[in-house]
Amino acid sequence: MAEEAKVQLKARRVLVVEDNAFIGALYIDLLEDMGHAVCAMVATEVEAVAAAAIYKPDLMIVDAALGEGTGVSAVEEILRTGFVPHIFVSGNIASVRLVRPGAIVMQKPFRGQDLARAIQSTLNASVSL
Repeated sequence: MAEEAKVQLKARRVLVVEDNAFIGALYIDLLEDMGHAVCAMVATEVEAVAAAAIYKPDLMIVDAALGEGTGVSAVEEILRTGFVPHIFVSGNIASVRLVRPGAIVMQKPFRGQDLARAIQSTLNASVSL
């Protein structure tokens, strides 16, 4: 990829969709350490759709499987109103890729540097859309 086509990793408003409060807090810490601002953390599909409409995030980190609904369904609904770069996190990435073959999916657990690379890949991919 040409150097000028790369998106620099700059501060973004991030929506975190995670039904485990402890894991969500870890994501928030990682994202804030990278310089991002977390606009909201929500735990259900319905809350994710509502939060995306309210906060208009620059990026979403989404747990694919939620206790109430799914992160995949939430993203599909959100994308109907416009594209938002997003990363799915899952304990089973194969199941996410079955329904979203081109999605960027991170296997749980992961390290901060893995998240930074996934964010960069997501942002670079969104430039080419």
